[in-house]
Amino acid sequence: QQQPKEQQPKERQPKEQQPKETEAAPKPATMPNPRVAIVFYSMYHHVFDMAKVIAESLEENGIDVDLYQVPETLPDSVLEKMYAAPKPDVPIATPDILESADGIIFGIPTRYGMAAAQMKAFMDSTGGLWQKQALAGKPAAIFFSTGTQNGGQETTALTFVTQLTHHGMIYVPLGYAASEAFDLSEPHGGSPYGAGTLAGADGSRKPSDIEKRMAVKQGEVFANVVKKLARD
Repeated sequence: QQQPKEQQPKERQPKEQQPKETEAAPKPATMPNPRVAIVFYSMYHHVFDMAKVIAESLEENGIDVDLYQVPETLPDSVLEKMYAAPKPDVPIATPDILESADGIIFGIPTRYGMAAAQMKAFMDSTGGLWQKQALAGKPAAIFFSTGTQNGGQETTALTFVTQLTHHGMIYVPLGYAASEAFDLSEPHGGSPYGAGTLAGADGSRKPSDIEKRMAVKQGEVFANVVKKLARD
């Protein structure tokens, strides 16, 4: 009688490995853009025009920008006699907006080689911030408007630096980053202290192309400093 052949156990075929689902790497948290406040006073819109140029430059360099005008201290009857332009549609600055900004640029018209009284009055209202050094370490810059070529394109900023110093702020000058500083082809505002414009003795002159290009460069220079400090 024939014996049945012993069944050899079948080799088990390895199961096909299903590729493991790879977990998506978590996306790095995106940091919000740094925010800069441009705080200015502008009776005839020369400073306001420069503020808009600097704001656009900051935004092109990855900065969120808020424009503020300081409160007026003169009555309407006096402003009317001075043929002041209507106030721009810009919020009124309060001390708390300085504390919330990552950097501040001050736009200052000159009165006898120094900051206009309206800007000084606003800074006088920041005593509470000074007392707790709330602005210490924040970068700050200055731009300006004067009636004439030698009417305070350096002294306006130089005398305002004392305000920044008492608050412990970091002054960021324009330096000679703008090649237009070397342009002697025509009279123009601006200095190593910041961008500037010449309004003319009667206020009829508007910011020139050279002055606007220097304002653009100031926005770029300031944006780079603010972003560097924000990363740290």
